[in-house]
Amino acid sequence: MLKIVIVEDDPVIREELALLLGNEGYQAVTVTDFLNIFQQLREAAPDLILLDLGLPGRDGISLCAEIRKTSCTPIIFVTSRDSTADELRALSLGGDDYITKPYNIPVLLARIRAVLRRAGGTAEPDVLEAGELALHLTRGTASAGDKSVELTRNELKILAYLMGNQGKIVSRADLIDALWDSQIYIDDNTLSVNMTRLRVKLEGIGLPGLIKTRRGMGYQL
Repeated sequence: MLKIVIVEDDPVIREELALLLGNEGYQAVTVTDFLNIFQQLREAAPDLILLDLGLPGRDGISLCAEIRKTSCTPIIFVTSRDSTADELRALSLGGDDYITKPYNIPVLLARIRAVLRRAGGTAEPDVLEAGELALHLTRGTASAGDKSVELTRNELKILAYLMGNQGKIVSRADLIDALWDSQIYIDDNTLSVNMTRLRVKLEGIGLPGLIKTRRGMGYQL
């Protein structure tokens, strides 16, 4: 799973990006301590960095220049600054792309895939893993050990979203919204039916109880 670090001081935008990337099958890591960002980035060893310009205590462009002294990790600036001068400076000092807020989600994801592709990474992760479970996105199957089962499109999207938010409680509303954003219409009853079928299939490959229901809150993998 490709790792993307989000360096953004606005908590709303930061969590929105993390949720979006998790839904797309990336591992999203957020920086919340801005005192030593460079060290955190080195320890995270990401495949891509989403970087804001206006950060507490320093400018994103200077941070980009510092990163470029030791690393060629792709950097996409995501910022509200829309001046040509800022964009030229950001790109000339090592940025790989420059996107202004408010961003268009499909365009943002397409630009992320394009930068990863140019960097030699896999633009879209094909296999997600959680413990014994492996989800093969291209084949549309879930496997554990030597057992495998085919999933429907809805089942695949539901499981991918839960795996992208492994360990977190995902509300039914968030899950439905995520699937709607992916242009799959799914109402509350449809979610229940798909969840039941998905659990039966996971039990068939030796993973009973993998998806837990947290009463009054949602689901957790």
